[in-house]
Amino acid sequence: MEKVSKEWKTTDSIQPVGRKQFLKMVLGVFSLSWAGMALYPVYRYLSSGNSDATSAESNVSSVTVCKVAELPVNTGKNFQFGSSPAIVIHAQDGSFHAFKAVCTHLGCTVQYRSDKSLIWCACHGGCYNPDTGKNVSGPPPKPLPALVVKVENDSIVVSIT
Repeated sequence: MEKVSKEWKTTDSIQPVGRKQFLKMVLGVFSLSWAGMALYPVYRYLSSGNSDATSAESNVSSVTVCKVAELPVNTGKNFQFGSSPAIVIHAQDGSFHAFKAVCTHLGCTVQYRSDKSLIWCACHGGCYNPDTGKNVSGPPPKPLPALVVKVENDSIVVSIT
């Protein structure tokens, strides 16, 4: 009878992985994942803000939001301006201001808080001045992009220019 060898035959392409090698691979994958999660917010922070690419996506140049009577003093109204959200505010002095409603921190939608007279981002507590769109507190790095507001035939019309 012929003796059968019990040794495993391995080819050059298949090598057994030892415990130490396996742990090194798992640690490497974990480290790369952690680095990606840590660097992504930094990337978003540095690349946030208004860009010409988002303006080019939308072919909308003006939107009729509502009647003047539907927006009392010291209130705001969110609406859709093309492919992005926007906000119009009826200030305490009777003037109207409009901005793109995308927070410059991480892209959340902002809203007007009449109790504080501020534009507020609920994601991380960022605040903007409702008259200028300038960031006044919290993590937002840049002001909100302004839009033009006109009152035509007792309606509020918001446009890019």
